[in-house]
Amino acid sequence: MTILGWILIIALFAIGLAGAVYPILPGALAIYLAFFVYGWFFSFDSFGPFFWIAQTLIVVVLFIADYVVGAWGVKKFGGSRASVIGSTIGLIAGPFVIPAFGLLIGPFLGAFIGELIAGEKAGKAVKVSFGALLGLFSSTVVKIILQIVMVVLFFIWIGRY
Repeated sequence: MTILGWILIIALFAIGLAGAVYPILPGALAIYLAFFVYGWFFSFDSFGPFFWIAQTLIVVVLFIADYVVGAWGVKKFGGSRASVIGSTIGLIAGPFVIPAFGLLIGPFLGAFIGELIAGEKAGKAVKVSFGALLGLFSSTVVKIILQIVMVVLFFIWIGRY
């Protein structure tokens, strides 16, 4: 059972870290679930209140940052609410519509179409679309860093006991 527990934990960590790049995967929630798997297979004794508070705060920050940083990129380049919505729709739908490049093309096209719908010219729509990509990249970097912090804290915490 020990091997099965560690296989599940490592798989959840891998899914979580992949979710930082591929938004359809559960990301931080998979990493958070790995902590429960560890507790069920081994023991919850290693985790105190500070561990759960810190990890929960990181998950909350990840969810907020995911939306705020993406919208920030669009707004920083003069985008409207329509381009923020379009970029978000493109981020979700893009990987399904264009499997290989949809993660990049989706938010770009979504922001572009959103700006055109808002009545802006194509030149500004392209500029805002690059802002959507900047927000996507920035958000991805933040997610990767914070999710790695979650995993490292886990190993530090269980190593103490």
